[in-house]
Amino acid sequence: VLCSQGLFAQTLDRRVLGIDEIFRLADENSQSIQMYKTGKEAADEALKAAKSQRLPDIGASLSFSYLGDGYIWDRDFKNGQNIPMPHFDNNFALEAQQVIYAGGANSSITLAELGQQMAALDWQKNRQEIRFLLTGYYLDLYKLNNQLQVLQKNLDLTEQVIRNMESRRTQGTALKNDITRYELQKETLKLQLAKVQDTRKIMNHQLVTTLHLPAGTEIVPDSTLLNEEVTALAENDWQMMASQNNVGLQQAQLAMKMNEQKVKLERSELLPKIALVAGEHLDGPITIEVPVLDNNFNYWYVGVGIKYNLSSLFKNNKKVRQAKLNVRRAQEEYSLAQEQIENGVQANYVNFLTSFTDLRTQEKSVELADQNYNVTSNRYKNDLALLTDMLDASNMKLSADLGLVNARINLIYSYYKMKYITHTL
Repeated sequence: VLCSQGLFAQTLDRRVLGIDEIFRLADENSQSIQMYKTGKEAADEALKAAKSQRLPDIGASLSFSYLGDGYIWDRDFKNGQNIPMPHFDNNFALEAQQVIYAGGANSSITLAELGQQMAALDWQKNRQEIRFLLTGYYLDLYKLNNQLQVLQKNLDLTEQVIRNMESRRTQGTALKNDITRYELQKETLKLQLAKVQDTRKIMNHQLVTTLHLPAGTEIVPDSTLLNEEVTALAENDWQMMASQNNVGLQQAQLAMKMNEQKVKLERSELLPKIALVAGEHLDGPITIEVPVLDNNFNYWYVGVGIKYNLSSLFKNNKKVRQAKLNVRRAQEEYSLAQEQIENGVQANYVNFLTSFTDLRTQEKSVELADQNYNVTSNRYKNDLALLTDMLDASNMKLSADLGLVNARINLIYSYYKMKYITHTL
C-alpha cells in the first residue's frame, strides 16, 4: 500500500491547455511580465509626483534663542559701552510661493506623462515577447506529441510486419536475415521515440516553469489547434496592422515626443520665473533699534517675485543644441524602425505563404507514400518485391508522416509570428 501511494504521488498532473489559456496564465504568473507591470506602476507614481510640483510651496519656521548683551563703539572703536538687551528671542515665519510662469518648465509634467506611456508600452512589448516565446514552446510541444504518435504508429506497423515475417519464416518463404533487418529498423524507431520523449520532457518543464505551474504538471496541447482556419490576408493588411500596433514603432514615436519636451525644458532655463509670494512674520525683540525695543514685531506681505538666471545665457544654449540633436536622432531612429518593421513583415509574409505551399506538398507526399507503402506491402506479400523495397517504402512513409505534422505546425507558427511582428498576439 505504501509503495502504491508513492507511485500515485509521482503521477503527473495532466492539464489540457489551449493557447489562449497559456497567454492568460502568463499574464498572471510570468515573472518578466510582473516586473514590467511594476515598472508601469512606478511610472504612474512618477507622474503624480510631477503633477504635485504645481502645488504651492509653503514653509513655516519657529525658533527661540537666548540673546547676550550688545556692545557699541564709535567708528574708531573708542568710547565703547555695554548695551543691555532682552535675553529672550523668538521668531516665527510663514511663507508661501506659487509659480505662475516657469518659461516652459512645466514640460516636466508632460515628460512624466510620456514616461508613463513608455512604461506601458514596455509592458505591452514584454507581454508580446513572452507570448511569442510561449507560442514557440507550445507548438514545439504539439509537434513532439505528434511525432510521438507517428513514431509509435510506425513502430506498431513494424512490429506487425515482423510478426507476419515470422509467420512466413515458419512456412519457409522468408529468411532470418530479413527479420533481422526489420528488427534493426524497430530498434532505430525505439531510439527515435526515446529521444523525442526526452525532448518533450525538457519542453514541458520550460513551459511549466515560465507559467509557474505546480511541479510535475504535464501540459497537453489542445488537439483542436490544427483544425483552426488560418487566413493569409494580404501583405498590405499586415503592413497596416504593424504600423498601427507594433509597440517598437510606437516607442520610437514616443521617444521623439520626449526629446521635443526636453528641448522645451532646456529652453525654459533661458526665460524668467514668475511667482506669487506671501509671508507672515512675528519677531521679537526689535534689535535694529538702540536701545533695543523689547517688543514683538509682526508684519506680512503679498507680492510678485521674478527670478532670472543670467548664467543660463552662456550655459544652457549648448544644452538646447544638444537636445535638438537628440530630437533629430529620435526622428532618424523612428524612420529606421519603420524600415525594419516593413522589411520584417514582408520577409515573414513570404515565409508565411511558403508554409501553405509546404503543407500542400506534404499532404500530397503522405498520400503518395501511403499508396507506395500499400502497393509495396502487397507485392512483398506475393513475393513480387524485395525486402529493401519494403524498407524504403516504410522509411518514406515515416518521413512523409513526420513532414506533414511539421508542415502543419510550421504553418501555425508562421501565422503567430506574423501576429507577433504586428504585435497583435
